[in-house]
Order: sequence, then C-alpha cells, then structure tokens
Amino acid sequence: MMDALGAVASLVKPAAMQVLLAYERLESGVAYNPVSEEAARDPYAVYRRIRDRDPVHRMRLVDAWVLARYEDADAMLRDHARFSNEDRRFHDTGLTTLLDIDPPDHTRLRSLVSRAFTPRSVRNWHGRVQVIADRLLDAAADQDRFDLIAALGYPLPVTVIAEMLGVPAEDMDRFEGWSNDIALIVEPILSPAQVEGVRRATEELFAYFETIVEARRREPRDDIVSALLAAEEEGDTLSRVELLSTMLLILVAGNETTRNLIGNGMLALLRHSDQLQRLRDEPGLLEPAVDELLRYDSPVQLDGRVLREDLEMGGKRLRAGEKVIALLGAANRDPAAFQHPDALDIGRKEKSHLSFGRGIHYCLGASLAVLEARIAFQGLLDRFASIRLAAEPRYRDGIVLRGVENLWIEVEPRVRPA
Repeated sequence: MMDALGAVASLVKPAAMQVLLAYERLESGVAYNPVSEEAARDPYAVYRRIRDRDPVHRMRLVDAWVLARYEDADAMLRDHARFSNEDRRFHDTGLTTLLDIDPPDHTRLRSLVSRAFTPRSVRNWHGRVQVIADRLLDAAADQDRFDLIAALGYPLPVTVIAEMLGVPAEDMDRFEGWSNDIALIVEPILSPAQVEGVRRATEELFAYFETIVEARRREPRDDIVSALLAAEEEGDTLSRVELLSTMLLILVAGNETTRNLIGNGMLALLRHSDQLQRLRDEPGLLEPAVDELLRYDSPVQLDGRVLREDLEMGGKRLRAGEKVIALLGAANRDPAAFQHPDALDIGRKEKSHLSFGRGIHYCLGASLAVLEARIAFQGLLDRFASIRLAAEPRYRDGIVLRGVENLWIEVEPRVRPA
C-alpha cells in the first residue's frame, strides 16, 4: 500500500488529508480512507462501518459518492442511462477502452468482441486450458514449497489470453510489466509518475500490437485479432485505436481478474481449512465454490460511474456530473443480500455476487475466468494431498484491484497407485 500512500501524498498534503478525513467523519459519522493500512489489511471491516453508518457516503479524499449496500450498487451497475461510464476516470491517461464508453459505441464494439467469449466459445477452450494448467503444475510438482502466483496464478491466464489473441506466449514477462502498469488506470488515486507509467506502457503495448495486427492482415489465423480484422473488412466500424485498445483490454483484464481470483480464492481456502477439506470431500461443489470465492474476496473491489442527472439515493441528493463508486466488496458482504456474509461457505445457495459487475458492462471474460479458476483449483487438489500456507502474503498495491503479490504454499504430493 506504500505506492498508494505515496500517490495520496503527492496529490494531497498529509495535513490536508487529515483535515478532509476529519470533516468527513464529522458530517457523516465515518470516514473512508481507502489507502489506510487498515483498508489494505481488511477492507471488509472498513466497508462494514460505512454500510452500517452511512451507506450512501461522500468520500472527500477523491470527492465522490460511495455506495456500500448491495441494493444501491446493483442499481447503479444496471442503470447505464443515468450512471455513465464516460468521463468516470479520475486521471487523464490518454487511454479509452470498452469500459469507458456508453451506447451506441459500446454496443457496437462489444458485439464484435463478445463473439470470442460466448459460453460456447469458452467451452471450446476447456481442453487447451487444461493442458496449460497441467504443464504448469508439472513444473511445480517436484517442489515441496512454491509461489502459487508465479507458478500458476499469473502464467495460466496470461498464456490463455496470449493464445486467444494470437501473440507469442514467450513474451509473457513483458506482458506482466505492461499489465501491472496499465491496470493502474482503474485506480482513483494515482501519482503523476504512475499516470505517466500508464501512458508509457500503453504506447509500448500499442507498438507491440501493431506488429501483430499487420501480420494478421497478411496472414489471418484462428484468433481474436484476425476475427476483429475480418469484421472490419465486412463493414463493421473499428478504428485503429479501438482495435488496439480492445486488444489491450483483453490482455490486461484477462490477466488481472483471473490471477487475483486464483490467489485470493486459494488464500481464503487455506485460511478456512474446513472449507478446503469440504471441497476435497465433495468435488461436485467446485462450481458454487468458485462463485463463493468471488463473493468472499472479490478480485475487483470498486467500480465507478458519473451521474447524468440529479437523483436521490439513501436520503442523499446526488448531482449530475458527480462521480459515484460502487463498493463491490461491501455489497458482496451485505447481510441484506447474503446470510452470514463474513463466513466462507462453498455450498452457499446465494450466487448473485457483484464481482463481475452487472448490466451492459458485465465482465466480458467472466466465463473464461471461472473456467480457468475451476481447472486451477481442481488441479491443485488432484495433485497435492496437503496444501498449507507457508508465509503470510503481501497484497499488491491498489484500491480497485485486490490480489496477493505472492502466495507461498507448502505441499505434499498425492501418492499415485503404482
């Protein structure tokens, strides 16, 4: 969290920050400091206070409304007419993606990209994802201690996405650097240096993608880039920037969400050994287990919009042009929507978490992320008779994206019949 604290310090003097937080607490009974050590360690305790005391809350540190109840967050995400994705950013990074536009441009662009992520298309990838996961686990199988993120959590999704885009998987070390920098674009608090880092990484990745695009124009393949170029030739409007930014979004989002899901999910299971054992005993619970892991510690914690018109919510008057942030992590722990919300229950019946969003901006790659997570968790349980947490992990810096930087585990291989 030190980078986020540094970003705040570069934008707001520490003394001024304390004044803002004190004023916020005075007017509402609670203050939300998303870059505090407490929020980094356990954001859910912070969310609980906001939800209990002031669920439609004015956060002064970044001057935005935050919604902590499931009902309000769900309503915001579904209502793209009044809650716009355009101009929702807190920084001008020079990059606009599918996440930052409204209909009709959003409808046109998403319809082109979504063909690669239909449930049927994703099912066709099952065998290939399994092969990649098996290969990665084979490489780790002779170790009794390894970092799950480095061994599986990062390379599995980035390899799959690279193959879908038709880019060389051997460049994944470069993708990791670009992805880490560009993913900061969603954060509400960035230093000038971080904004510049987003711009630089975007330029470098665009230049890299240009060579892929030109190669596919000459020799199309069975990949997303070739499909987008074919759609362009059939008359669908797709500008150069739209093509490149869409490729960028698929690479970054496809990597970040699944990496965090695998890391956060496995950590939650390791900290709840009864649920890990239950999953071993009842493998049929794998599907609801992944849903529950998404709810319990969401890879994406916040999602923002800009109001198009004045409205009242939770007894507060919100004005057109103001920014509104749905606390997805808070909504997923709302007792009005989930029984015993702070408990991990892999057999939970309620499945309507907000971790993939709602409405027209529902996560395009949700089915793929779930498929990869199921294969990853099943592979770990099949190979290892025992999995234990070897060291307390460090969370990656960020407010919106929540995930561990590393996850060191100790394992004992399952004894196979001779």
